[in-house]
Amino acid sequence: MKQYNVCMVGIGAVGTEIVRLLRKRKFPLGKLTVFATRERTELIDGEPVEVKVATGPESFKGYDFAFFAGSEGAKGASKTLGWGAAEVGCCVIDNGDDFRMDPRVPLCIPEINADALKGHQNFIANPNCSTSIALMPLYALHREAKIKRLVCCTYQAVSGSGAAAVRELENQTRAWCAGEPIVHEIYPAQIAFNVIAKIGSESKDLPGYTSEEVKLGRETRKILGDDTIQIVSTCVRVPVYNGHSEALHIEFHNPITPERAREILEQTPGVLVTDDLANSVVPTPLEASECYEVLVGRIRKDPTVDNGLALFVSGDNIWKGAAQNAIQIAEKMIEMGLK
Repeated sequence: MKQYNVCMVGIGAVGTEIVRLLRKRKFPLGKLTVFATRERTELIDGEPVEVKVATGPESFKGYDFAFFAGSEGAKGASKTLGWGAAEVGCCVIDNGDDFRMDPRVPLCIPEINADALKGHQNFIANPNCSTSIALMPLYALHREAKIKRLVCCTYQAVSGSGAAAVRELENQTRAWCAGEPIVHEIYPAQIAFNVIAKIGSESKDLPGYTSEEVKLGRETRKILGDDTIQIVSTCVRVPVYNGHSEALHIEFHNPITPERAREILEQTPGVLVTDDLANSVVPTPLEASECYEVLVGRIRKDPTVDNGLALFVSGDNIWKGAAQNAIQIAEKMIEMGLK
């Protein structure tokens, strides 16, 4: 089997999981190198990973794939290094948001729109975590009944903000239990035993909404290839270590029953139906953590609109929301003979 040389920009939470998942999924890996802010050797699950500093496009010569993981000073790195890497023949898979809406760049969830990878220019964008988790169940329902309007409320884990945010929740929880003062640095308010209805900065294009909320709408329309879908969202940070959850209220153009939706979702790759309200079987972020599939449940009719359904989903924001999806893009490109 052909092996592929892989490099990665950033070795924070997402970068570390990319390394783990490359091994776990038995990716046909040749050489693996990490580019970060300083040279060193990192141990990931007891195995060494070489860390270098990228100096320009020449650093990416000889690599088949470059995952831009968006951490350790690498946020926005695709702006300075991405296209240079692409021009020397390395296929960039970017977890950042700099080029997601660029018409040159496929925005891909392989189970949904793998055809978008055809004709790529060695640069592919990974969607935002909340977008990927929502669309895994939604795309199959969209094919059946066509989404007219989506109302989405997210419950997003602190791991989405990186390792420092996870430590902040841990430290605040310990301080609260000990009756000590609670300090916050990563978030604008205490996150332990609290929720914060602000993720990202305020949008310049859509006043009153945050950048995270705007991303969800724009990326959904691009991935599904339908600019007519109306989308409104509220994105909320919650005191959960890992795993994003979302309440989805969907209005369709065509009739669809909860029973038909459940039947479709049970046959949808990458989705696991956990829906037994009578026995308290519902999706949870804890269950979704380190699970390849997105969990979907609470499948029910929305009686307030014609052709309406309501769902609740949970997914691993570091896996399917970032690292796993990026690797699946590379796997799909190999499968399709695009690399």
